[in-house]
Amino acid sequence: MFLGGNLAENAGGPKAVKYGTTKDYVLNCEVVLPTGEIIWTGANVLKNSTGYNLTQLIVGSEGTLGIITKIVFRLIPLPTQNLLMLIPFFSPEKACEAVSAVFRAGFTPSAMEFMERDAIDFVLKFVDVKLAVKEEHKAHLLIEVDGHDLDTLFKDCEKITEIMYEFECDEVLFADTAQQKNDLWRMRRAVGEAVKSHSIYKEEDTVVPRAELPVLLKGVKEIGAKYGFKSVCYGHAGDGNLHVNIIKDTMSDNDWENKVPLGIREIFELCVKLKGTISGEHGIGFVQKSYMDIPFDASTLALQKGIKSLFDPNGVLNPGKMFE
Repeated sequence: MFLGGNLAENAGGPKAVKYGTTKDYVLNCEVVLPTGEIIWTGANVLKNSTGYNLTQLIVGSEGTLGIITKIVFRLIPLPTQNLLMLIPFFSPEKACEAVSAVFRAGFTPSAMEFMERDAIDFVLKFVDVKLAVKEEHKAHLLIEVDGHDLDTLFKDCEKITEIMYEFECDEVLFADTAQQKNDLWRMRRAVGEAVKSHSIYKEEDTVVPRAELPVLLKGVKEIGAKYGFKSVCYGHAGDGNLHVNIIKDTMSDNDWENKVPLGIREIFELCVKLKGTISGEHGIGFVQKSYMDIPFDASTLALQKGIKSLFDPNGVLNPGKMFE
């Protein structure tokens, strides 16, 4: 993905829990409007309270308001040290409960990723990574801390480990070498492709306050049982962003086309009920636009459509994307 695409999508990722998403680093953009006019949306400064925040309006607009041609970013120093832990749990709900406990204790890992058992099983068949997984392991958390002082990071890991054991985990595993770290991250990043190689699937990008993750996970499984589909869940647990991969597997085409959308709607309704929303980092696009009535009432939708019409009165930029 190019930088313009990152802005248009407001892309996130594993490190967003500590460092934020794309929007947190954009100071200013040059944008070509549908009329052909060229504007700058902000200023090249860290503080700006001048008028409406057009920069953040463009970020995440999915190419519906203008074409981004130049970007001014703020940059931060790259951490020089990091430690990586893999924690197996006997219960996926307990793994989710452990997430918010880490933050309540005052720690902010640079990454905190959740993978349920099926995700691990799929990916171990897909990539050449050696990992001993006991039958009773039902989920894993991958936790990274980073900074510049190794002694401080080791102390943080010790305290985080103590928290993990409060939630009935098995032995905490440390990546001792750069290769082990790379293997664990390669495994995590390959989950989506591994699931895709197994079956036709739909990936939904749910996000809730992280304390609500156990409720969301339980609800996803109950909704799947109600409509007859299986889901594989993983994602950025540290910021409450759970990817729900719904796999077709042996479902009939009729059930896949008619029952699954009903289940997805219930999953999104649950997210909003839990004070979350229907996309954390994947955007709306063409696929999710029929669900926009869940997080937004009619007045708010009309306001957003009005913004689109103001920028693009002739509907030439990504017509039909984001809104029906």
